[in-house]
Amino acid sequence: MPMFDLAPEALEAYLPEIDEPADFDSFWSSTLDEARAVDIDVRLERVETGLELVETYDVTFAGFGGHPVRGWLTRPAGRTGPLPAVVQFVGYGGGRGLPVEHVVWAAAGYVHLLMDTRGQGSRSGAGGDTPDPVGSGPAVPGFLTRGILDPAEHYYRRVFTDGVRAVDAVRAVEGVDPERVTTYGGSQGGGIALAVAGLVPDLRAVMADVPFLCHFRRATQITDSMPYGEITQYMAVHRDQIEQVFRTLSYLDGVSFARRANAPSLFSVALMDTTCPPSTVYAAFNNYGARAGELAKDIVVYPYNMHEGGQAHQLTRQIAWLAGRS
Repeated sequence: MPMFDLAPEALEAYLPEIDEPADFDSFWSSTLDEARAVDIDVRLERVETGLELVETYDVTFAGFGGHPVRGWLTRPAGRTGPLPAVVQFVGYGGGRGLPVEHVVWAAAGYVHLLMDTRGQGSRSGAGGDTPDPVGSGPAVPGFLTRGILDPAEHYYRRVFTDGVRAVDAVRAVEGVDPERVTTYGGSQGGGIALAVAGLVPDLRAVMADVPFLCHFRRATQITDSMPYGEITQYMAVHRDQIEQVFRTLSYLDGVSFARRANAPSLFSVALMDTTCPPSTVYAAFNNYGARAGELAKDIVVYPYNMHEGGQAHQLTRQIAWLAGRS
C-alpha cells in the first residue's frame, strides 16, 4: 500500500474546519449529568490467574443508563498506593479478553483498568462480556450506524459515556491516586481515549494510537475500508439522509473532543493506514488542546506501516513517556 493521503508536510499543517454543533457542550454535559445521577457501584472480584506479581479483579461499574460495564482491573501485587492509573479502551470489535493478556501496565507500576466495550467482543481477540441492551433503527452491520439519525440514540454516545464512567470507577478504587489517571487506547480505543479526554478536564495524560472516530466526513471521502465504510454503505442506500447522518456524527467527532482536552498527549499515526487515514489522525492531533493554550503534545510517525502502527515499538515509547508524567 503506497502513501495515499496528504504529503507529510501538509499533514503537519492540516487544520480542517469541521461541523461542530452549537450545543455540543450542553449535549455532553447533560449526558454525563444523567449518567452520574446513578451510583457508580464499582464491584471488584479477585480472580486467580496464576501470576504472582500482579493482582487481577473482575470489575463491574455502572455506565450509560446505569447499564453494567465489565472490565479487568490489574495492579502490582503487594503495592498499596496511592498509585497512578491507566484506563485502557479496546479496538473495534474486540472485547476485554482474558486477564493474562493485560499485565504490562501493572508490571510498570500502575493500576490498570481495561474497559470492555458494550456489544462488542466477537470479531477478534478472546471475547467480550458486556451487552448493549439498547437497540437501534435500520443499520449496516457493525456499530457506526446504530442510531445514526439521532445523536441521543447513537451507539457511541453510550460508549463514550461508559468511558467517562470508567475513569470515575478507577478513581473510586482504594489505592488509586485520582489525580494521576491516564486514558489510553489504539484505533477505536484511541478514539474513545480522546473522547474521554475532552469530557474529563483533569486527566494526567492521554495516549491515542492511530485513533479512529475522527473527522468522519473526510474519512468517508478518502477510504472505503471498514469500519468507515459502514457509513458510506448506509448513505449509498439512504441517499436522502446524508446531512442528517453527518449532523449526528458531529456530536461524536474526535476532533471536537481533542479541542477540549487539557492533558499532555502522545499520539501515533501510520502513513499507509487506510483504516484510519493519516489526515483524520492529524486533524485531531493538530487541534488537540486548542482551548487550553500551550499544551505538551507529541506524535510518533510510522511512515511505512498500515493500521498496525508501531505495536510494541510504540508501547515501549509510551511506558517511558508516561513514566515522566505520572
